[in-house]
Amino acid sequence: MNTLLKNIANLIKVKTIVTIIILWVFAELALRGDISADNVTIIVSSVIAFYFGTQHEKKIEKKEE
Repeated sequence: MNTLLKNIANLIKVKTIVTIIILWVFAELALRGDISADNVTIIVSSVIAFYFGTQHEKKIEKKEE
């Protein structure tokens, strides 16, 4: 149960909220046809790679301590 609460708390972090909002905005723009699907793919891939890259770095730093 304690692990579940920690995971929920991690989801509420600002970086996670910003990532979800960015993904939603670009998906919405693509569905409207305001930007091309290629641009959405590049932007969303960059955001996801950055998000998961920083998460991976944090895990490595915690293991080294």
